[in-house]
Amino acid sequence: MIRFLALLLVLISITSCSSTPENPGPENMTPAESATAKIQVLNVGTFHFGKTSDAHATEFDENAAQNQQRVHELAQKLAAFKPTVICVEKIPSKNDTLNTAYQNFLKNSEYLPTYDGEISMLAFEIGRLAQVDCLYGIDNHMGYNYSVGDFIEASPELENSIDPETYLQLTNAPFKDHPELAARVNRYEQSDLLEQFRLINEPTYLDFLINANADKLLYVGLEDGFEGADNAAIFYQRNMRIFSNLNRVRLKKDDRVLILMGGAHTAFLREFFKRSPKFEMVNTLDYL
Repeated sequence: MIRFLALLLVLISITSCSSTPENPGPENMTPAESATAKIQVLNVGTFHFGKTSDAHATEFDENAAQNQQRVHELAQKLAAFKPTVICVEKIPSKNDTLNTAYQNFLKNSEYLPTYDGEISMLAFEIGRLAQVDCLYGIDNHMGYNYSVGDFIEASPELENSIDPETYLQLTNAPFKDHPELAARVNRYEQSDLLEQFRLINEPTYLDFLINANADKLLYVGLEDGFEGADNAAIFYQRNMRIFSNLNRVRLKKDDRVLILMGGAHTAFLREFFKRSPKFEMVNTLDYL
C-alpha cells in the first residue's frame, strides 16, 4: 500500500502541469488525427555546466560574465523552436522543487542562476523566452559501471575474452573513420559554447556517445561472463525509463517539446523517437 501511494505521488508530480480538459492529449484524438499528427520534439544534448559524476567533463565557468552572455544567446536560438513543454535531467519526484525554483527565476531573471548547472542557466532561460509555464523532470537514476572494460584491460591478471581489438579501437580511436569530426573533437575545449553544442548534437557524435557509454561494453567480458553487456544493459534500461517518463507527461497534439539532457541520453532518446508513432524530431542543428 505504501509503495502504491509513493508511485501515485510521482505520477501526480510529473503530470502537475498537464493538459487541461479543454486541450485533450493524444489519447483522445480520433484515429485519423492519430495517424497524421505527431508531436514535434527538439532533442538537445548538452554537457553538464556544473559538477558531474560523468566520465568526461567540460571546463566551464558558470559565473563568468562572458559565459553567461553566451548561454543567453544559446537560449535565444533554442527558444526560436517555440517550445510549449520543456523536459530536463531531473527525476520526476523533484518537479515541485524544480518549478518553485523556475518561478522564482521568472520573478527576477536579470541574472542566470548557476546553482543547477544547465537546468537553471539554460532551460530556465529558454522557458522564460518561450513563456513556458513549468518544466518536467524525466530522468531516472540507475547505477552502472561504465568503466568495467577499462578495469579489465588495465588489470594484468584479467583477460578480455570477447573482442579486445574492437573494444580498444572504440576506446582509443572512436573517430578514425571521421577525420573532420576528430579534428573538431580535438579542439573542443578551445571552442566557444555554441560550437561545443553543435558538436555534441552531430549525429555521428551522438552515435559515439552510445558506443562510449554502452555499446563498447558488448566487446568485453571475462571467460564466459557478460560483465560488459550486463552493465551496458543497465544504461539502456535507464534511458528506456527516461523515455517512459516522457510518455507520462500529458501532451497535446500541438505541443512542441524541448528536451535538454546530457548528450548520451539525447543519443538514446533519438533512437526511440525515430521509431515512435507519437513524436517527430526536428533537426537540432537547425537551431544551433
